[in-house]
Amino acid sequence: MEEAVKSAVDIITRSYTVVFTGSGISAEAGIPTFRGKDGLWNKYRPEELATPQAFNRDPLRVWEWYAWRIGIILRAKPTVAHKVIAELERKGIVKAVITQNVDGLHQRAGSRNVIELHGSIMRVRCTSCGHTWVIGREPKKEELPLRCPRCGSVSRPDVVWFGESLPREALSRAYEHFSKAEAVIVVGTSGVVEPAASLVLLAYERGAKIININLEANRYMEYATVNYIGPSSKFFCLLAERMGISIDE
Repeated sequence: MEEAVKSAVDIITRSYTVVFTGSGISAEAGIPTFRGKDGLWNKYRPEELATPQAFNRDPLRVWEWYAWRIGIILRAKPTVAHKVIAELERKGIVKAVITQNVDGLHQRAGSRNVIELHGSIMRVRCTSCGHTWVIGREPKKEELPLRCPRCGSVSRPDVVWFGESLPREALSRAYEHFSKAEAVIVVGTSGVVEPAASLVLLAYERGAKIININLEANRYMEYATVNYIGPSSKFFCLLAERMGISIDE
């Protein structure tokens, strides 16, 4: 592991570096992942909770599930990995954080240039007028399904559901950073959710070095210069020590 950390530091300190994260980075904060042994999709059917069709059939049921998840996320705190990534951005080493997560933990850790490919669970979008707003608390049961404060129409979580396209602006910004990337730190993702997952391979094909950090083997292992299988916070804690970065734990 020491050698992996040393190699990672050598790469990122002389490269245009971007970070690409999935739900694994937030699992250590107590936020359930979607895939894997204890993933949400092993307990729930995505077609009943995370599709436009499911929402049209039963918006209350969908909102009850999202309200439960919002509560979990609000009680969670950014991990060491989130904090070190934010500090690397502050130092100018990390140029952007591109995330598949909707939990906002990168922003709460201090990251500023965060591109949310799958939207934000803390944001709500009206299904009629398109107005969006941010909620800072777990919705009460009697408020569900949430309605637009402007037009009164039923509103939905501003996240990307199965069968929907990624936000055009977010995808465009992500492509821009991946096309410039000389190094990509991949954290906590299986690499199976498209089209987001292929962005890493786009950078690899252009010559970027991949630093792959995940709890188990994933799609990127064969492409990575550095592979670390284990908790992301352990890796970033050692990286911070090696780089003289101090964070509040």
